[in-house]
Amino acid sequence: MHKILRVQLPDLRYLDMRVDCSIKTFSSVVHVCKELGIRHPEELSFCKPLEPNHLKYNYKDMPKKKHDQNGTHHRNGHLAPDTNTFIANSSPAGSTGSLENSQFMCAPVTPSRVPPSSTPISSPAGNGTWKKNGFGTTDLNGTYSPNVTSNSLSLEHLNGTFDSSLASSPPTPAAEAKRHLVRPKTLVEKARMNVAWLDSSLSIMEQGIREHDTLCLRFKFYVFYDLNPKYDAIRINQIYEQAKWQLLNEEIDCTEEEMLMFAALQLQINLQASQPQQYRSIDSNGGTPSPLEDDIDAALNNLQSTLEGSSISAHSNDITSVPELKDQLRFLKPKRFTLKAYKKYWFTCRDLHLYMYKNREDMVHNINCVMNINLKGCEVTPDVHISQNKYVIKLEVPSADGMSEMYIRCDDETQYSRWMACCRLASKGRSLADSSYETEKQTILDFLNLQRRTEQPVINPSSLDIQTEDYLSPKYLKKSKGKLTQRILEAHTNVKDLSLVDAKMNYIKAWQLLPDYGITLFVVKFMDSKKEELLGVAYNRIMKMDINSGDHQKTWRFNTMKAWNINWEIKHMMVQFEEGNIVFSCQSADCKVIHEFIGGYIFLSTRSKDASQTLNEELFHKLTGGWS
Repeated sequence: MHKILRVQLPDLRYLDMRVDCSIKTFSSVVHVCKELGIRHPEELSFCKPLEPNHLKYNYKDMPKKKHDQNGTHHRNGHLAPDTNTFIANSSPAGSTGSLENSQFMCAPVTPSRVPPSSTPISSPAGNGTWKKNGFGTTDLNGTYSPNVTSNSLSLEHLNGTFDSSLASSPPTPAAEAKRHLVRPKTLVEKARMNVAWLDSSLSIMEQGIREHDTLCLRFKFYVFYDLNPKYDAIRINQIYEQAKWQLLNEEIDCTEEEMLMFAALQLQINLQASQPQQYRSIDSNGGTPSPLEDDIDAALNNLQSTLEGSSISAHSNDITSVPELKDQLRFLKPKRFTLKAYKKYWFTCRDLHLYMYKNREDMVHNINCVMNINLKGCEVTPDVHISQNKYVIKLEVPSADGMSEMYIRCDDETQYSRWMACCRLASKGRSLADSSYETEKQTILDFLNLQRRTEQPVINPSSLDIQTEDYLSPKYLKKSKGKLTQRILEAHTNVKDLSLVDAKMNYIKAWQLLPDYGITLFVVKFMDSKKEELLGVAYNRIMKMDINSGDHQKTWRFNTMKAWNINWEIKHMMVQFEEGNIVFSCQSADCKVIHEFIGGYIFLSTRSKDASQTLNEELFHKLTGGWS
């Protein structure tokens, strides 16, 4: 049942681990995360390593390799089953029978190849011996070394080998690992990357994985519950590493100013990694990290915060008043074939609605409203360039013809943070009275302040040898190395006082504020349509998007969803909403992958501090399995 697999972590390092390949993949991930000391394993999953070829074709058009160089027959491109291979010859309970007599592949299976930076199991480095549930690591030079081999690893190892191995990562991964990265160039290629996810409801062996094969452990669902530096040093580091490689690999887009800010935070993390650290915990209000507190004090502070509550809005402590936001802003609704400039209007926002007036008097007396925009369910995207003094909020509002685009331009970052926070909350159905408004506003301001350019770096550029390709994505490497190093060090001035864990947390928070964050893409064909379209799945909604530009055409929120089903015979998925049903087939991955993302996010939304923290695996499979 147990096989030695080469597991690649989000920081691109490899561990040779003993993994149970006979139980459901979800359970295997839970066991692996327990060994690694990563809390909330439900956020992660296994995926197969991708090759450049996988980005060229949709899943359904993927060329199947029938023979290897020696002419040996392969099944679905993999080695023929041996005596240790379990091939399901009966349907999973309750399924339609579409899995009978075949391996159900959510990801392409390619012939086994030697994993990069691997060391043979029988080599002197590994001594050829394996302890139960033990694992080893491969360092930058590809040398295997055994590590902690306890059945239940705890955070007691934070100051030992285990912490230095996983709670911090080398500044640069092995060259072999970097060489095997695939870089998507289009939205379609980004969507095709999601073919790699394993089916959580089937065992690893059922999905064509053999002993010594490579699997990638990655954060699959972008909802990180209860991130606490006190307990999550390893988890925070691996989330940071996954975010970093998404940015450097151009899997997620950002502006040049944002890229320099991420580079500055990465530099600070690398500088702090060699310094002794005092672990800190986030305070009960979710604000600036405070010095490490005793558990009882932390619990009392939490209770006090809950009992006292927070002020109903920034503008009024009167519980009977309806909070409002009022301002003069510039507005643009683009029309095809016309070049229109922004025009000034007076705006007010209350009860999830944005009202627009031509003059201040009309706004005060609430008359002659030019436009009334219902913000609930709209898509809110930032369009900010600090150096150009551009602070724009892009709204995509549901209408009869799909999503209607409009732009609101603010005068400065303070005004922008107020309105951006307001629009973001309203899109989720939360008003200005919500206690999270002030936190959201401050988070946006902090994000902008980190991007502000300083005149003089605090570190002499000649004192550090910065390899700019390790800090910036390829599209921002066109300037000279000296100039880029200077810009990175200027940006570093804003973050020079952050501790290691604070710098990582700031990196993660900034990543979460990017427009494309947490949107998993798929190429689909909707029923009665022959053209391919893009479907985005986020933690609270699914979106129909333009396949070339990524513009939103239609949004469906999970809170209006009634059911989601798969017809296994024709591989079509139907999602039922209050406003109607949508039916589509997935071209870039098996439809089970989309089903699992939707069900997984519904499952994660059930987590709360009031609920039992025992992981309900039965509920996860009920929501993601694809059959009753």
